[in-house]
Amino acid sequence: LKIHKSVEMENCGSDVPDVPFYYQVKVHRLICLELMKFHNTISQIFSAIESSRPRCTSGIPALCLLQVSMDKAKSIIQHCSESSKLYLAITGEKILSRCERIRNTLDSCLSQVQNMVPLLLAAKISGIIHDLRNANFLFYSADVEAGKAVLQLLQLDITATSAANKKELEALRLAALKLKITSPLAVLIEKRSIKRLIDTVNATSPRKKKILKYLLYLLRKYGNVIWQCQNNSTSVQQEESQHEFIDDCGSPEPPQEFKCPISTRLMYDPVIIACGKTFERMWIERWFNECNDTCPITSTKLDHLTVTPNSAMKGLITTWCSKHEIIIPNPSLQPFPASISRSRTCSGSIASFSSFMDDLHLQVSNVSIRFSDTSCGSDLSDNNGDSEFKSGIVQMNGDSQNSHSSACSHENVLGLLKTFAELSWESQCKAVEDVKNKLEGNDQEYLWATSKNYVNPLIKFMNDARELCDIKAQREGAEVLLAILDKNRSEMPPLQGDDIYALTSYLDSEIIGDALAIIELLSYEQYCQPMMLVSGVLPPVLKILETQIREFHTLAMKILCNLSTNSEIGYHMVYLDYIPGLVRFLDDPALSRYSIEIIKNLCSIEETRVAVAENIECVVAIGKLLEQGIEEQEHALDILLSLCHEGAEYCQLVMREDIVESLVHISVNGNSKGKLIALELLKLFGDKTCANASEPSTPNAPLEVHTSSSCESKRKRSSSRAFWFLGRDVSIFSKS
Repeated sequence: LKIHKSVEMENCGSDVPDVPFYYQVKVHRLICLELMKFHNTISQIFSAIESSRPRCTSGIPALCLLQVSMDKAKSIIQHCSESSKLYLAITGEKILSRCERIRNTLDSCLSQVQNMVPLLLAAKISGIIHDLRNANFLFYSADVEAGKAVLQLLQLDITATSAANKKELEALRLAALKLKITSPLAVLIEKRSIKRLIDTVNATSPRKKKILKYLLYLLRKYGNVIWQCQNNSTSVQQEESQHEFIDDCGSPEPPQEFKCPISTRLMYDPVIIACGKTFERMWIERWFNECNDTCPITSTKLDHLTVTPNSAMKGLITTWCSKHEIIIPNPSLQPFPASISRSRTCSGSIASFSSFMDDLHLQVSNVSIRFSDTSCGSDLSDNNGDSEFKSGIVQMNGDSQNSHSSACSHENVLGLLKTFAELSWESQCKAVEDVKNKLEGNDQEYLWATSKNYVNPLIKFMNDARELCDIKAQREGAEVLLAILDKNRSEMPPLQGDDIYALTSYLDSEIIGDALAIIELLSYEQYCQPMMLVSGVLPPVLKILETQIREFHTLAMKILCNLSTNSEIGYHMVYLDYIPGLVRFLDDPALSRYSIEIIKNLCSIEETRVAVAENIECVVAIGKLLEQGIEEQEHALDILLSLCHEGAEYCQLVMREDIVESLVHISVNGNSKGKLIALELLKLFGDKTCANASEPSTPNAPLEVHTSSSCESKRKRSSSRAFWFLGRDVSIFSKS
């Protein structure tokens, strides 16, 4: 039985995919965020739990069930990332019920395992159990409204009447607005998601299949209507969603320095041990009571086991808790979920938790949070703006007063952006202006102080400024954000999908230049590229290329160069008909190198190769670039080679006199890569020439290309002269 359960435990989660990123979740993001938090936290200690070998009667089943529950949580997150938005909205209650069951199972399993592991691990499990019991799975109001609208529609007996059509359209419009199905691409993605669901539904679920087919019918019937009417409403909905997330999930994450390294909870009574580390008094005393004479973190032997109150740390924690309305309970008064017996000596090894402890009261609660308008769990946050404490806190030692002074010395420096919500609008603008001036002055203290925690406050500040029509504040906020990102190029602060979405929305605003510069920086980060696609960055960039503002063209081209390396984004660029817009820049001395690189990246897609080969202006421009710099030359050669490999008809289209002459020159004078590609192209052209000479003339041309009579006659003259070049030069190469 033990062997069977052990094997089951090892294999139970092998087929479950990795947890998606938060920005990939389509609907029920708050619920998935809670699940992600617990999954990641438990995953970090799962191997340690296994290593402690809880091999009693209940240990193995509990551990196996814990793994199964984590896999179920992962599956729910995956489902909310890949499924149809409309279907997810109407099945919200079912998903919520599954999450509650998973939460209860995780609680039960961890409570059992907690009695069988060492002290340090038990302390961490205690904190996780507390968070599980206090977790709240919340819905966005937009998801709820969308689900209600579609469910009410499903409950009606719809007939083919104008009144029924009106009800369908109104319900679908509302749901699409709330779920952000507000673009042709979003409608297309939703249709494909529903089709995938239909394909996976088995014969035992006819009702589910019927609902999915009806949703697909609605999108096919009204898909082109709903997104055209939602442009004005979409921006309002986006802002509401962003503010709603901030309001519902605004509970702050304590700085790591305020947490006990043993329990990972806020410290009620911090004390310093001989090595200078700070711990919660209760936990470090219990560690010493177990006959340990080393530091729990560094494992270094301690000179003595006395502890000193860390009044500086206590003061900082108290200030932080007062500011965020948090109360820290006394951990020694918190009950432990299960009775534990102790029978361990100092020299004994830890075989199981119950063999060395009794009457131990572990901390199962660290904070009580008072909010008037939310019941969100205490750890549901994005870690924004707590670095004023992190930066000021030095490694605490016996000199508490010096530590406190060091912490306070940075508070003004780092508190400017953090306290946005508590300042008047004028004060917020002044704070941003001060930070901007410091960064422009290359103030090293500020360069050190700026961190990823400032990104979200700055984006929120920019959104507020836009709502107040304060262009100056928008621009200064964007300039500060750009400076921070630029200074952190080597270690770019991580951004969420909502952040990218907000920044993309500024591409049609008065600060378009700053927004382009920010997005250009972020486009180098591979993890940002899919988020940019989802945020709809491609249409506004294409629109920018159609303007006459040169400085914007360069930034837009750099963005497209980076994004075109992603094959999925490349397909969308072709779908949005980017090729004609890029062709006109091939003759631009300043932008041709970007345009040719983008086209080269997109040539892995068949539709691109067809569009390029059948565009005479594009082929001519590519031929001219063969005589430009090495980089442009190599990109042009790669494009020509991909076209010729596509088929004989495309080879015929690009076989022009000027191109052949350039290829001959490159084959003799180019670099090693250029010579190889040029020779291969000349060989392909020569093979095509020989094939044409051996074939009898037929009334039907292999490929009809619509051009003017003058262009056609010119192409024929070029082709005839090109054959002469090929006959001469290919024979030369064959002799050498």
